[in-house]
Amino acid sequence: MLKADKTQKQRIAMLVKGDKELKKLLVQQATGDASKTSTNDLSHAQANSILQHFGQKPVVYDNWAFFDKDNQTHRQILSLCMQYGWSQPHATFGEIADLGKLSEWLKADKKCPVHKKLKDMDSQELSKIIVALEGMVRWKYKKR
Repeated sequence: MLKADKTQKQRIAMLVKGDKELKKLLVQQATGDASKTSTNDLSHAQANSILQHFGQKPVVYDNWAFFDKDNQTHRQILSLCMQYGWSQPHATFGEIADLGKLSEWLKADKKCPVHKKLKDMDSQELSKIIVALEGMVRWKYKKR
């Protein structure tokens, strides 16, 4: 699940104008969970639904993990994501790589050697991504 981003949280805060009870109520309604009261508990889609309820435009997610299905290197990266545990259920394909987690890793994680969109990377940059993901997978299974 892709979490609400900073822009969405700021826009919701401006809409409620400091009314903590209203914010709490909106979060509870959007999540369907009375225990969730913070905008940090919202998914990207739930935050957009709150914004749209107030007549605001939804925030479009900038996905850096768009890939070329015919590119073997891109497919290898997706495989490593699944091996690392970045996967999500899919109705047709069973389980697929979680592109949201890969995208966020590419954007900001300090373990990511190249901060660039996947489709904008050259072969040398893609190989750096593969080496980093392989190290993460090795580390994950070494701990067990």
